Amino acid sequence: MQKLSVREVRAALPQLEHLLREQGEVVITKRGRPIARVLPIPAGAMPSHADFRATMPRLSVGSEHYVRADRDER
Repeated sequence: MQKLSVREVRAALPQLEHLLREQGEVVITKRGRPIARVLPIPAGAMPSHADFRATMPRLSVGSEHYVRADRDER
């Protein structure tokens, strides 16, 4: 685990991926007190957008209907 101040994080942002790979966790501090913890996302932890959309129910009326109705009201 590496502790970095907010200023150090700004300077190290281009190398953040490398830091996370090396350290596994980065704690961000402000005035010496921890304010955030940055962790790498495990491989395969993020579902695809297509999988997410497949879980959503289909609308009975298309969204273009609502957009058109909203524009007509103005």
